Amino acid sequence: MEKIDNLDKRIMEIISVNARIPFKDVAAECGVSRAAIHQRVQRLIDTGVITGSGYHVNPKSLGYSTCTFVGIKLEKGLLYNQVVEEIKNIPEVVECHCTTGHYSMFLKMYARDNQQLMDILNNQIQGIPGVDSTETLISLEQSIKKEVPIIISEE
Repeated sequence: MEKIDNLDKRIMEIISVNARIPFKDVAAECGVSRAAIHQRVQRLIDTGVITGSGYHVNPKSLGYSTCTFVGIKLEKGLLYNQVVEEIKNIPEVVECHCTTGHYSMFLKMYARDNQQLMDILNNQIQGIPGVDSTETLISLEQSIKKEVPIIISEE
């Protein structure tokens, strides 16, 4: 991976707050040309430092009022990839992580209500071959949502 300098970090800091900000505004804030911003952003995308941009949809606006985290214990750890393939077919699951500790995997998902949540747990997730048990935590409120900190060093 190429070295990321303070200009790259400043650009990422600005666009992580507002991905729709025009490059001319980023350029003005950074004191460089719009072409330089365009080239830097493209390089950051090409090297995999920036992996996406776009809009975030508010799940509640679509009727998904229940956010949950589900810890899953597998019968055997080697079943992880097979279980993930089944989990991919559940549209309400928005994240799936392979984890250490008490659970083999950890999911984040949204449901319209507790009834749908129970249906997904009982009739979909717990029926997947290899799933031994689940534990569900309901999020009452999301207090923080942000990207990793971008630290600009003093040079």
